[in-house]
Amino acid sequence: MRNSFRGVLIATGVAAVVSLAVVPAVLRGQAPAGRGAAAGAARVPRTADGKPNLNGIWQVMVNSNWNLEDHGASAGPFYQLGATGAVPAGQGIVEGGEIPYTPAAKAKRDDNARNHLTLDPEVKCYMPGIPRATYMPFPFQVVQSPQNILFAYEYASANRVVNMGKPTEAPVDSWMGWSNGKWEGDTLVVDVTGLNGNAWLDRAGNYTTDSTHVVERYTLTDADHINYEATIEDAKLFTKPWKLSTVLYKHTEKYFQLLEFKCVEFSEELLYGHLRKKY
Repeated sequence: MRNSFRGVLIATGVAAVVSLAVVPAVLRGQAPAGRGAAAGAARVPRTADGKPNLNGIWQVMVNSNWNLEDHGASAGPFYQLGATGAVPAGQGIVEGGEIPYTPAAKAKRDDNARNHLTLDPEVKCYMPGIPRATYMPFPFQVVQSPQNILFAYEYASANRVVNMGKPTEAPVDSWMGWSNGKWEGDTLVVDVTGLNGNAWLDRAGNYTTDSTHVVERYTLTDADHINYEATIEDAKLFTKPWKLSTVLYKHTEKYFQLLEFKCVEFSEELLYGHLRKKY
């Protein structure tokens, strides 16, 4: 096969200006037309019923639990701990860069941030809610079947079951909400309703109400990576629906498993210490 490269090569700077029109598609990171999707699908492991196999233990590699939006490093609320208590910098995972709050809701978010140590449900070991459970700095396990999909989270032993049958309504509002799932091609789509509105979205004060509606999308790109998206809408808080997205990485270490982080006992003094009888 003969390839023709036209352009100017500057040897001393090891730079080249090349006409991309004549560079083979494979050298530009592009698959030939019609073959990219097929090649991607071939890399996806599947269950016996032909669906993408999401079974495994997954975890993010972002600092979004501190703040969903772009943020720099700072001393944080535990400045007495020096570097060990500092907040690491993080790139935002919000599409468009900023959550579209109404003015009143943004003011409430800012007040939450100022009072993080007393208001954040994570400090009190309450359930993380959806989607926060996904991007906390703890792994979670997926156990998949045709009828239901179990999500078990290491943080606070939280869990939820995604109903893959006929959609049902939440019997009662709860921290983790009510999840109905379906497959759209190779993407698992989970519709989450019935949230109680007490969960926050991160430590920066971004929050939810009992009107918050979340639609998650899990797309397995190969055996070890999932593209995760969550679209969030709530007319009480936001001027329009907005989306966050990140990548989930599969743990492939030998014998890796979820461990216990039953944090209730770590929070008892904070929550109930003032009730201790004084002699």
